[in-house]
Amino acid sequence: MLKLVIYTIAGLLLYWVSDWILNQIEIRRGERFASRTLIFFAIILVLAVGVFNLIEYLGLE
Repeated sequence: MLKLVIYTIAGLLLYWVSDWILNQIEIRRGERFASRTLIFFAIILVLAVGVFNLIEYLGLE
């Protein structure tokens, strides 16, 4: 049960952080990306692999 809560919270935070990062990049660029979904996916994928490996390494699962 704790594992489910940890991964759910991590997923929600990853979504929020990825969206924030993408918005910051677009603000600095001055316009939205045409392939925004693909860039969002790349950001969240990299962050998710790192965070989920960290959770495993710390033994929080």
